[in-house]
Amino acid sequence: MTQRKDAAAEPPLEDPALLRRLLRAKDRIDAASHEAWPVARLAEVSGVSEAHFARSFKRAFGIPPHRYLLTRRIEQATTLLRDTDLSITDIAFATGWESLGTFGRIFRDITGMSPGAMRIEARAGTPSIDRVPACVLKAAQRPGLTIAVLEKRRRVEKDKVRPSTKEMT
Repeated sequence: MTQRKDAAAEPPLEDPALLRRLLRAKDRIDAASHEAWPVARLAEVSGVSEAHFARSFKRAFGIPPHRYLLTRRIEQATTLLRDTDLSITDIAFATGWESLGTFGRIFRDITGMSPGAMRIEARAGTPSIDRVPACVLKAAQRPGLTIAVLEKRRRVEKDKVRPSTKEMT
């Protein structure tokens, strides 16, 4: 029986050409996080195979490409909730989600609150944020996705996953 290597035990990537290719894919995600970015498309941008891309991206940046895309979408949604009067539905579709329900569930799982609650909280705290540079603010508000969302829920609920919706009676 062979044991899988722990990703944390692997040495960081040191191939400058591969890192440039991975950064090219990461830049594409950053520029158009509202688009669909399957691993096949990212691998094509990077000029490497799908499996090699997925492994190398995780080694280089610490999270898989899909989780990185989720963080970018949640960051963008948080900014739109705070700075615009767009409806939550419009924000969900503008940031690349195909379903309002999926957006709300994943947003709540990652940030700990619903998009509506996030909007209220973000707008209530804006006067004290005015002096903080935008890059520092984004880094501080970046959602942590070093583990999968479902695993995060299991850890919080001690191996019990709650339903993502409530029935109103």
